[in-house]
Amino acid sequence: MSHGPRGPVYAATFSAVAVTAAQDLFEITAPATSRVLIRGIRIGQYSDAGDAAAGLLSILLIRGYTASGSGGTSATPVNLGGWAGAAAASSSVEVNNTTVANTGTPATLLADSLNVQGGWQYYPAPHDHIILDYSQRLVVRITAPADSLTMNGTLLFQEIGKDAP
Repeated sequence: MSHGPRGPVYAATFSAVAVTAAQDLFEITAPATSRVLIRGIRIGQYSDAGDAAAGLLSILLIRGYTASGSGGTSATPVNLGGWAGAAAASSSVEVNNTTVANTGTPATLLADSLNVQGGWQYYPAPHDHIILDYSQRLVVRITAPADSLTMNGTLLFQEIGKDAP
């Protein structure tokens, strides 16, 4: 009986970021020695609460770019196992790249919309998890908002070694 993939689970986050342009909110690259399973994504904003701000943004999950975007920052993933000596992530994560990744052979894995007032969550069923192969990249991309939004986001991922569930 399988209990799912094994390996540490990490959170990469950004908070209180003024978003004014289309961007890759998250860009994760799997390490050369491990596959990565995307456990969940949460995106929200807290600066536009009125009815006039009830806009929608396109949100895409895209795998396959071979070069990184730019204009954002590196994020340090945190192991959800908070004990001393918990393994650090081998994956690299960037947040808020305003120059989006554009080199490679991208495949859109999910196309959805983000309600600016309600936020957006992605917690797939186990058989729907996105898995990145060694050194593969995934971006979480949004279109430009109508006005500046102060946004937070969390990417949950698991380094599962060489096994693929």
